[in-house]
Amino acid sequence: MTEDPAAAGLTEPVLIVDDEKNIRRTLRMVLEGGGATVYEAGTIAEAHEVLAKHEVDLVLLDVKLGEENGLDLLRAIKARGDEGVASRTSEIPVVMISGHATIEDAVAATRLGAFDFMEKPLDRSRVLVTARNALERRRMWREVDQLRRAVDARWELLGNAPVMQELRRQISKVAPTRSRVLVTGESGTGKELIARAIHRNSAVSQGPFVKVNCAAIPPELIESELFGHERGAFTGAVAKKRGLFEVADGGTIFLDEIGDMTLSAQAKVLRVLQTGEFTRVGGEKSLRTDSRVVAATNRDLEQMVKDGSFREDLYFRLNVVPIRSPDLKERPDDIPLLVESFVRECCEENGLGYKPVDEGVFAVLQRYDWPGNVRELRNVVERLVIMSDDVIREKDIPPYLGGPRASSSSPRLAAPDTAIDLGRYAGKSLREFREEVESEFIRIRLAEFDWNISRTAQALGIERTNLHKKLRALGIHRGESEGG
Repeated sequence: MTEDPAAAGLTEPVLIVDDEKNIRRTLRMVLEGGGATVYEAGTIAEAHEVLAKHEVDLVLLDVKLGEENGLDLLRAIKARGDEGVASRTSEIPVVMISGHATIEDAVAATRLGAFDFMEKPLDRSRVLVTARNALERRRMWREVDQLRRAVDARWELLGNAPVMQELRRQISKVAPTRSRVLVTGESGTGKELIARAIHRNSAVSQGPFVKVNCAAIPPELIESELFGHERGAFTGAVAKKRGLFEVADGGTIFLDEIGDMTLSAQAKVLRVLQTGEFTRVGGEKSLRTDSRVVAATNRDLEQMVKDGSFREDLYFRLNVVPIRSPDLKERPDDIPLLVESFVRECCEENGLGYKPVDEGVFAVLQRYDWPGNVRELRNVVERLVIMSDDVIREKDIPPYLGGPRASSSSPRLAAPDTAIDLGRYAGKSLREFREEVESEFIRIRLAEFDWNISRTAQALGIERTNLHKKLRALGIHRGESEGG
């Protein structure tokens, strides 16, 4: 048969389900004219066999299949199961066809997720247009799915160490529930990855994931960000704004660095957790939200409760299921896997071809303590990717990580001696000792990044504003002598 120009482009595999052989033959001729691969089935059982064996991008389904009802097959295709055909076919467009269609049939098919509904006798042009539109929908869904998978891969929890296996076990237990989760751990350990994993495996995974960095929002704006505001509520409120709790309705809201939230905002968050209700700043109407709450902090909330800087009732509301994010130094065997993943990611982001990593690099990186945890490792890998040649070697590793020491002409980049001269600290308190060591370490990192505050803060695993505070507290100023 010569190719039908009107049907050109219909190259995806199609399944025709109809108990009338002549109808199947007619549809096959029309679709194969464009190069489509066509499968046939006369019963629901035969259709299931085809779907189990072959990838199909479109189903043309008769409502009446002898004594069987085609809507039963439609329902099975659209079911979102965990296993079997349903989980693979739920996004396949299904076009219903019937010679005895009723309004009730059309409404039922639409509610079950049918893409379109055609009546017999079938018009060739209508079949082609409908098939093209349905397959275009399928292509768009595939693109969205690929993008979603790419995003999910970026937020994947990598690692096979025992602490990571236990972490995944805890996530698998709590994610399907509605319980609130408090994620604790040092900066840079990946608390957001845990929150996203909980969301991705929850009943609200199709809803939004809304992150709130409580430490990055000025205290005077935190309530407006969380709950929204009405027009004219304060100077600069020129329009009504939805709050993040409202945006997160039907999904998950991630309250990162919850320990930095003001007591006033804590009281309002507590009300949301208790009643699901909130009021916009400057508003009177009570609004409702149904969102899963996951919080995270690197601070000691129990001590903050004792100090009166964090509400005890809010702490107990958030800490229903506590999950700890492990430090990178607890899982050094995961470093090669993380490095390989970050290398591929950084090469792609910077338009570079993949750079292999010498085995010796992994050994050096595994000996380092990583105070900035995974975030610091990722920043180091990005530097190695950009500054290395075709292969990442030990010579590319910064001295402070255990790489080759810098020449004497670059004293500020040289790593400090690993042995501590205790005599230097004789007569000093633990606090003085800690401040001096911290000051020296910060100076090394500042020099390494040529006093770029943002990059230094990332490497240290702290917020930029916190680094500024430390510089002021420790009396570190740019332009001071290199001996610092």
